Amino acid sequence: MVSRESLLMVVGSMQTSDKIYVAGHTGMVGSAIVRYLRKSGYNNLLLRTHSELDLTNQQATKSFFEQERPDYVFIAAAKVGGIQANSTFPADFLYVNLMINANIIHAAHESGVKKLLALGSSCIYPKFAEQPLREEAFLDGKPEPTNEGYAIAKISALEMVKFFHRQYNDPFISCMPTNIYGENDNFDLRGSHVIPAMIRKFHMAKVEGAESVTLWGTGSPKREFLYVDDLADACVFLMGHYDEAEHINIGSGEEVSMKELAEEISSVVGFEGSLNYDTEKPDGAPRRLVDSTRIHELGWRHKVILREGIERSYQFFLNNCVD
Repeated sequence: MVSRESLLMVVGSMQTSDKIYVAGHTGMVGSAIVRYLRKSGYNNLLLRTHSELDLTNQQATKSFFEQERPDYVFIAAAKVGGIQANSTFPADFLYVNLMINANIIHAAHESGVKKLLALGSSCIYPKFAEQPLREEAFLDGKPEPTNEGYAIAKISALEMVKFFHRQYNDPFISCMPTNIYGENDNFDLRGSHVIPAMIRKFHMAKVEGAESVTLWGTGSPKREFLYVDDLADACVFLMGHYDEAEHINIGSGEEVSMKELAEEISSVVGFEGSLNYDTEKPDGAPRRLVDSTRIHELGWRHKVILREGIERSYQFFLNNCVD
């Protein structure tokens, strides 16, 4: 557990009296940032649901910034979804995410915020970029076609941060997190990412007394995961320790194969059956890892190990997603 004193030290220049706007505070990342800030004594938070503030509406966003005058801004608001949703509605993913970020960044510039952090996603790196993914690989190729609309919007957001920083010397920064999981994740099998999907799948198999669970592929691909509370920690850390125009990666630096991940999750859930692999199904990229050298050199490291994060995620699932 991080002490309140160390939290306050990490926040650095932010004062408890400062107004801090967390866009997207009801989502997984935004809610984690809010928890982290409140834990460290920052309660002057500006929070608006989508029904209270439509961030795709430029005038509404501009009026909010003019009236509230936030000092610090975290952009965690986004339209997200799985491969099927991204493939089916690419125009929606492009438009909504483009407008959210453009409206917030421009309004923050006009109102003169003290600092802004925009979040990207490692899934927008080029599909065939060299591993581990270094910040310089950002625009070296085309993104994965299945989430191209989302990727283009996020690329534009990070480039906006860079250009406002360069042209106006605005104190805007951006980061590129690796695969995130944890509290407030989406556990719907039709649209969730791998860890919440496996948690639900193994839980259902345990409850139904299934003898086995079948997973896609060979189980050999390797992935990197970061618990959402660690991402919140990193975002707040960057507000006090990073001022460059270019984005910075956030990851654990630790890889796990899909087979090892499945075994860990089945152990946490308590599923005692066998694990089978449908090798006719695709594996996806053999490796996906961000290079977190830069943020590590600044002094930040993740704290939640994978098993602890899975245990916390499963407990959240049991408390909130099971009838």
